[in-house]
Amino acid sequence: MRTTLNGRKVIGARSAVRGTHRAVVAAAVVGAVVLTGCSGDSESDKGDGGSESKKPATTVELPKLDGEKIQVAAVWTGQEQKNFTKVLDEFEKRTGATVTFVPAQDPIVNFLGTKIAGGSPPDVALLPQVGALTQAVEKKWAKPAGAEAKAQLAKNYGKGWADLGAVDGEQYGVYYKAANKSLVWYNNTVFENAGAAEPKTWKEFLTTAETISASGVTPVSVGGADGWTLTDWFENIYLSQAGPEKYDQLAKHEIKWTDPSVATALTTLAELWGKPALIAGGANGALQVEFPASVTQTFTGGDTPKAGMVFAADFAGVNVTEAGAAVGTDAKIFPFPAVGADSPVVTGGDAAVALTDSKGAQALLAFLASTDAAEIQAKAGGFISPNKAVDSAAYPNDVQRDIAKALIDAGDDFRFDMSDQMPQSFGGTPGKGEWKALQDFLKNPKDVKGAQEQLESDAAKAFKS
Repeated sequence: MRTTLNGRKVIGARSAVRGTHRAVVAAAVVGAVVLTGCSGDSESDKGDGGSESKKPATTVELPKLDGEKIQVAAVWTGQEQKNFTKVLDEFEKRTGATVTFVPAQDPIVNFLGTKIAGGSPPDVALLPQVGALTQAVEKKWAKPAGAEAKAQLAKNYGKGWADLGAVDGEQYGVYYKAANKSLVWYNNTVFENAGAAEPKTWKEFLTTAETISASGVTPVSVGGADGWTLTDWFENIYLSQAGPEKYDQLAKHEIKWTDPSVATALTTLAELWGKPALIAGGANGALQVEFPASVTQTFTGGDTPKAGMVFAADFAGVNVTEAGAAVGTDAKIFPFPAVGADSPVVTGGDAAVALTDSKGAQALLAFLASTDAAEIQAKAGGFISPNKAVDSAAYPNDVQRDIAKALIDAGDDFRFDMSDQMPQSFGGTPGKGEWKALQDFLKNPKDVKGAQEQLESDAAKAFKS
């Protein structure tokens, strides 16, 4: 199917990945969306969500857990971790439990394996890949979700998002956080000074990059030190160019990475990556830049920042704010440009999974599936929830409200991040698999065939393991 949102088409088609994944129509903010101020005049600024809110004080029943200690592991850092801690603080107040955040490292499955082998698993883990959730179930680490968590899912989530947290029909995960991974954030001052306009196609994107370069600012920031950012580049180009059916096939390794469609996508990607002058620091410099810095360096430095735009998911809003830029005025966004007929949109997410049989673990899972928890982090910014009951006023600015609305309006029609669907050894491990292969390709974008062969060799090993 094809779905039109705000006057722009985005790719959509039913997917059979693990029998549950749906075609992506979780939407980008488009040119028709008015990007207004960061905060200060919305209902969300009135205390705890606005004095005019009609929502009940609580939407989930939580048990008393006085004296119980709960550990929660996630790979989140910086402001994202701080914002999630606000959610855990509220859980503590309501239950009497003591909750400790445990910083995890990628790949999180390896991190959890070490903890479990040592006899000290965290009670709950936030898993950023579908493949990681499946592995946790296969290794018998994950515990089925309890009745209250399932009730919250049934009340607050569409079937597609609930199904993503299930394995073989059993509910394990609660998708607490979602992400639109098909957005380009740009420095409005840089665009105005260069006389550049928001591009709608890949060809226009390259032209815009050349225009910004001619104005004296390097156009594109790439956080190449984090290999997952490079997989997002590939996936958006591939989905738009090759189409949903091929995307699904490649995600399941039903076609090989040596397929001509992969060569076409890599060749397209090389149109940007093969021009070092268009990338901040060139390829070598980009490979030293981690994701947060790739965002902040786009919005610091006055009229001459290190880059004019950065391809990044909606959660980059946290980093934009850290850089002192106002979302909607200093920092604006446009959808990833159409490479084929339509603009691609890829979505991701983090699923909460219980790893112990404790009462506290199940209570926290239910809380994370509730509207209460989602609205706390929504107010903090840099967060989008797949929970359809979240009040739009909870989001701090119109940009995030529009992204969240489009995600919910998409219903069960969305396509999940390809690398996150794959075995973690291929799609989610620093220095290995797809992450490493695309980092190597960033260094040498002329070697399309070599990149394909490396990708296929690593994928074949991972899917057989």
